[in-house]
Amino acid sequence: MLIRDASPWHGCVRAAMVMLGALLLRVLLVPWSGARTSFLPLAIAILLTRLLCGARTAMAAAALAILAECWFVGSLAGGAVRWADLASFAGIAGIMLLIGTALARSQRQAEDNRALASVREGEANRLAEELDLLIDGASGHAIYMLDPSGRVTIWNIGAERLNGWPEHEAVGLHVESFYPADARAQGKPRADLDRAARDGHFAEEAWRVRRDGSEFLAYAATTALRDDSGLLRGFAKIVSDITQRRATENQLRARETQLSSILSTVPDAMVVIDDGGTIVSFSAAAERLFGYREEDVVGRDVGMLMLEPDRGRHDSYISRYLATGERRIIGTGRVVFAARKDGSSFPVELSIGEALTSDQRLFTGFIRDLTERRRTEAQLEALQSELIHVARLSAMGTMASTLAHELNQPLTAIANYVEAVGDQLVAPDRADFPMLREALQDTAQQALRAGAIVRRLREFVARGEVERTVEALPTLINEASMLGLMGAREAGITAHFDLDPYASPVLVDRVQIQQVLINLIRNACQALSESDQKTLSVISRPDGQGFARITIADTGPGVAPDVAGRLFSAFVTTKADGMGLGLSICRTIVEANGGKIWMAPGEGGGAQFHFTLPLARAQAPDDDLAEEAGHDPAADAS
Repeated sequence: MLIRDASPWHGCVRAAMVMLGALLLRVLLVPWSGARTSFLPLAIAILLTRLLCGARTAMAAAALAILAECWFVGSLAGGAVRWADLASFAGIAGIMLLIGTALARSQRQAEDNRALASVREGEANRLAEELDLLIDGASGHAIYMLDPSGRVTIWNIGAERLNGWPEHEAVGLHVESFYPADARAQGKPRADLDRAARDGHFAEEAWRVRRDGSEFLAYAATTALRDDSGLLRGFAKIVSDITQRRATENQLRARETQLSSILSTVPDAMVVIDDGGTIVSFSAAAERLFGYREEDVVGRDVGMLMLEPDRGRHDSYISRYLATGERRIIGTGRVVFAARKDGSSFPVELSIGEALTSDQRLFTGFIRDLTERRRTEAQLEALQSELIHVARLSAMGTMASTLAHELNQPLTAIANYVEAVGDQLVAPDRADFPMLREALQDTAQQALRAGAIVRRLREFVARGEVERTVEALPTLINEASMLGLMGAREAGITAHFDLDPYASPVLVDRVQIQQVLINLIRNACQALSESDQKTLSVISRPDGQGFARITIADTGPGVAPDVAGRLFSAFVTTKADGMGLGLSICRTIVEANGGKIWMAPGEGGGAQFHFTLPLARAQAPDDDLAEEAGHDPAADAS
């Protein structure tokens, strides 16, 4: 074994010891070997020094040996140096150094090879240990190795758990032991191995059998193992039990089929979007309602189904909900306008639900077309208006009959008294003055009686209970506008809404206030029918101490000054066929609800009708109302 210099001093000591021994042997061999051959011990010492102490120490020892040999040769030759013998020894010393160097190099290479082999052996053992841990760690899968004939050579813990055979029983079993009887009868085990050997890999879903005879649906993958020369060394098998997974998948598939069947028959349209507003599902009813095919809309933004301003604000609605987690629209229904593929718009009732999956958040919108309902409501509204008109005519007839009956006596008495007094005044007589004075007093009493009758009838007509509730003003305006603006778009009228969320909620009779709004909006639409610029605006603002002001403004011809002062009186109208009772009724309703109503000319022409309503509370408005305030119900009034 090669000894490397631990330090120069150690090498010198070893070299000195070797050379001293060689010199002693040299002296002892002189009598027997002669002077010429006695330098052999020194040559061997040089070789040993090279092997034991290294190159530098060996060279120093060679130089020392040459000097010693010079002394020995000179002393044996009577003091004369024999240079031929000395040259021969020097040559032999050089040869010994070269031989020692070659041997040292070979020994060093052998040691390096042994160290490398040891490292590789350690790495191989570590890899084998890690592979064993990996195989045994995959306890959920059966992993085992087969020899070329199909018998088990390696069997992991997962295979024990899945198949039931312990390792000491499984090793040596043929792979056909894990196949059902019918598969063994068909020769499937050998066929699977042959296919894996031919293709390199083979995987399938098939039935396998456990030790106790029970069967399970397995995913089995077989890989052929070959050496560098291509010789088949065996097979690697990975088997997983997928019985429960396949049953779950079949159950989910059946549920999806059932759900799809249900959703395809639901009359309401269903649109599913993700948290980015992208459409991920579009039902068959939605296809019929909007005119799009599912493949045309999936992956696109849901805003394509909306009108402004909802189209531009929809993403901010989702972002706000994701940031705050506060539900405002989700779980509730609201009425909005939607857009079809052909560009037409229609009113819908929208209900939104939320679903959380393992990797995403989905929002489901159920959409119901309100076009037919609105049409029916419009017809009912028109019928109701006709009935109200008939009722008013009937009431006016009854009132006229009552007035005629009640006022007949006092008016007749007044006429008689006045006629009698007039006859007496033709030829006045002072003696008749007391009688005339009494007749005039009776006339005054009968006039007062007639006034009392009129006052009682007026109080009877005006008296009525008002059922006030807290209402969201934007909702009242939106619902009333959908009825009041029917046909407005066809007439070329553009409606703008500017509803302040701080002007809500109000404490009013909901039906009565909507009647006022419908009446004023329809009046504005009629006023715009002959106008070149057809713009209608509905505005709400806080007004003073605890009131909200609603303004319906138009760009029509306005109201004549001689009519403006008595516009809210009964039987005063600017319409050719009007009765003059609408605005009078509006004033009665507004005042009964605690507000007031008036008219003012518009700054750029037209008329502005203002009325106030009491606010229900003095606090920040609900954000849902703010959203509704931003909705434009006149985007397409049908």
